[in-house]
Formats: sequence, structure tokens, C-alpha cells
Amino acid sequence: MANEGQVFLLARDRTFSTFSEAEESEWKGPFYFIQGADPQFGLMKAWAMGDCDNGGDEWDQEIRLTEEAVKAINKLNPKPKFLVLCGDLIHAMPGTPWQKEQERDLKSVLQNISEDIPLVFVSGNHDIGNTPTPDTIAAYCKSWGDDYFSFWVGGVFFIVLNSQFFFDSSKCGELKEAHDQWLEAQLVKAKEQKCKYAIIFQHIPLFLKNIDEDEDYFNIQKTLRHELVEKFQKAGTRMPSIHAIQSSYGSLLILEAHSWLTEVNEESRLFSLGTIIGMLVGSTRVLIWWLHQQLDVNLVKTTMGFGW
Repeated sequence: MANEGQVFLLARDRTFSTFSEAEESEWKGPFYFIQGADPQFGLMKAWAMGDCDNGGDEWDQEIRLTEEAVKAINKLNPKPKFLVLCGDLIHAMPGTPWQKEQERDLKSVLQNISEDIPLVFVSGNHDIGNTPTPDTIAAYCKSWGDDYFSFWVGGVFFIVLNSQFFFDSSKCGELKEAHDQWLEAQLVKAKEQKCKYAIIFQHIPLFLKNIDEDEDYFNIQKTLRHELVEKFQKAGTRMPSIHAIQSSYGSLLILEAHSWLTEVNEESRLFSLGTIIGMLVGSTRVLIWWLHQQLDVNLVKTTMGFGW
């Protein structure tokens, strides 16, 4: 079995060590990756108790569901290029009881993923706090790798963001500024290198249904949301579309040089809600994303039910 650094610390120096830009920056044909979110060990009991802030001292159900996911993913042939988990890896917030134990048990399960399926981690609010600090971000990076980074796979440019900076950066202003400057540079790179697609992973979605929807706990503040959309638009050779597969538990944005979509249709929204590993009315599903020559959401969205 690989050591922890080979499994959980692949994101370093703002890139992902598994994939070389020199070898992966050209389109080589269709491939797929798997997106999941919120294994969130400890949530299910806390939710059942009606005390999500203080509950969560058991996570046997989450262990079982994540084990099922790992077994199913390992059976896939051909193998996915990678598995990305879009935040809330565990339920316990930084500095609260059971954080270390939940992290230990999640890593124990994830280490059983096939060694040729790299794990990409995205930070969520339960991983670094609703109001992150330099210390909570440093602790996350020590356990899971960089909180933001980019990498190439098969001609597609992937950008992983720390969306908590968009939610509340009051205690880490300098880190947010560095993140935002880095993001600007990545979007310039995506435009100049004319990548096939640019795909953005983040925990908090820009919006759930409509770019002009009201603000709440599960989306980005409206003014900032529009600012980010403008930046993403400028990243394309023309006005880029962002096929936003959004949920309150993880977000994936796909940028391509076409028209801007202001709404997420009901089908996409339901598929996105299927990305939750640990808490989906007792079910366990992830998304399988096929990347094809033409983006017609033949980027085939496929939910995978486990227990088969």
C-alpha cells in the first residue's frame, strides 16, 4: 500500500504531481474522471439528532458508504483518470472533537482506492472552517495537500479553488489576495494556451439554479458571483459558457468558447445532487464525467449506484 504522501499529498506547489503539463497539455481523445463530494464522516448522526453543530460522534454509516464507493470505483475498466472529492471530507470543524479520528478513518478507507486512480481533494467549509484562518488552512494543506492548484490532463486544464475565500476571508486577507492573483494568472493561461476545456472545481457553488438568485448559505454572494462570472467569461476566446453542475455540496464548472448559460436546468441540478457520497437519503452515488471532442454534455453525466 502506498504511503500517505503518495495518496493524499499529491497537490503541492500549486500543481498536481501525478500529471505533467508537458505530457498532458494536448488533447488526446476522450477520457473520464469521477466527481464526488461530502463524504463528511460524522454528518449522518448529527443530522439525525438535529444538531449539526455539536453532534457527529459516530460515522459507521459513512465508512460503509465510502467503502462501497471505493469498491465500485476500483471495478471500473478502463480506469478513470482521477477521482475528485469536492470538499467537506469530514464533518468535524477544525479544532472540534472527533476531527482527527474522522480524518484518520476517512484516509484509512481512501487508501484502498486503486493506486492508478489519483485522488484530487477540494477544501470545504468543514475542512478549513466557515471563517478560515492561516492556521486552519495550513493544517488542511498538511493533511490533504494544497488548498488551490491547477493541472492538465489530456488537453483539459483543471483549476481547483478554495471557495471559502469567497465566503469569508476576514481572518486570512493576505491568503485570499494571493489566491485571487493566482486565479487571474490561471485564467490568462487557459486563454493563451487555448485549452480544449477549462474545468473549475470548488466546494461552494456560484449559484444553485440561477445566477441572479438570492444569496444564502449554499451559494456565493451575488456581487462577487457576478465578478467571478465576468472573469470566467474573459478567459474564453469568445464569450465562454459555463456548464454549471451545481449543488450545495460541491461545484464543477466547465468553460468553453460558446454562449453564456445563466441557468442550470433541472436535470443537471439533480445529477449534481447525486455527487454526495455520504448523505443522499441513504444512497451513495458519484458522477462519472466523460470528456469528448464536442461538449454537448456528452460529457456524459452518469450517476453510479452502488450495491451492484
